[in-house]
Amino acid sequence: MEDFMRQAMELAALAGTNGDVPVGCVIVKDGAVIGRGYNRREEDCDAVAHAEVEAIREACRHLGSWRLSGCALVVTLEPCPMCAGAIIQSRLDAVYYGAQDEKGGACGSVLNLFEERFNHKPRLYGGILGADCAAQLQDFFGALRM
Repeated sequence: MEDFMRQAMELAALAGTNGDVPVGCVIVKDGAVIGRGYNRREEDCDAVAHAEVEAIREACRHLGSWRLSGCALVVTLEPCPMCAGAIIQSRLDAVYYGAQDEKGGACGSVLNLFEERFNHKPRLYGGILGADCAAQLQDFFGALRM
């Protein structure tokens, strides 16, 4: 999964270049990337344009279905409640994330929506290149403060 996380980090860098929080995401099926996304809230003036939502939309178009069974989502930052909900609704099999989000994470940091009584529970793996993903975020916010 590290190779896919590196691809997600490249997408995150695009978000940062555009003034968005650098979060990137890829969706993988059978070893191939079928969906890509990065934060576009500032760029699109859209509150729900998170990396995960963008990648889910692209993967759904690629498969011609809203069901992403057999797919894994790889994202640089622990998903928020909205994105965790989208993951549940799209029936993704697994989520791999890099850095924890102590203020807004819905996969264990603040709460874990995947442990609630929803009809679908993806497998969850955290800390994939976590230090690198966290550094990417810290560098972005450090530059903003200067």
